[in-house]
Amino acid sequence: MLNRLFDIEGKIALVTGGAQGIGRMIAEGFARGGAKVYLTSRRADVAESAAREISAFAECVAIPADVSTPGGVVELAREIERRESRLDVVVNNAGKTWGAPLESFPDKAWGSVIAVNVQAPFTLVRELLPLLTAGASASDPARVINLGSVAGRKVEPIEAYSYSASKAAVQHLSRVLAAELAPRYVTVNTVVPGYFPTSMTAHLREEEARARELLARIPLARLGSAEDIAGICVFLASRAGAYVTGAELVVDGGLCGCA
Repeated sequence: MLNRLFDIEGKIALVTGGAQGIGRMIAEGFARGGAKVYLTSRRADVAESAAREISAFAECVAIPADVSTPGGVVELAREIERRESRLDVVVNNAGKTWGAPLESFPDKAWGSVIAVNVQAPFTLVRELLPLLTAGASASDPARVINLGSVAGRKVEPIEAYSYSASKAAVQHLSRVLAAELAPRYVTVNTVVPGYFPTSMTAHLREEEARARELLARIPLARLGSAEDIAGICVFLASRAGAYVTGAELVVDGGLCGCA
């Protein structure tokens, strides 16, 4: 039984924002495990390029999609419905941030960030519920994995006020949805990454002094790797994670837990 505990072969997964960054790490991790993966990006060329590379491991399909508006999210759900009769895993990874000092942080930095980071995951789950419940069972529920952030759990020196608030919101939204959807055999969990080598952290890594300061704050003294984030998502999507719902799984090298 142990060799099947983390098996995701044959599952069908959607990873929003799966062409780059943490989303790409998760999408490739699922494909390496034998899952069929749909990934999205606003840019068709970026999505197609990522899907071609990931298809070396398992089938990966690119869907250009803009999840910054409810209409774009609904159209994404309709596109998945046109292609599949069930969906086993949804990873709400697409995210947006905005950084500026408090004194100049603009009002326009709120609506767009909340729309992508909080409203889009809710709308996508709502619209995909028929597909999620189609193949779900008590022993093998459908899985929703929402991406949070350490900035939504603790105060981080990043001057990204709407981003931090949005991640705190999506982490609580996950608990609310977990309670609502448990009777329908859909689990909802939040994965809370720390600092990974992505475009969102490039400004922290480019300056040597800031990079040293960042690593000094992480108890395990390194950034996260693709295996670190993909592994926790594979766990949640597999039989090993079938009894986990409403949880926050922090993957941050000890930044939150050891502080």
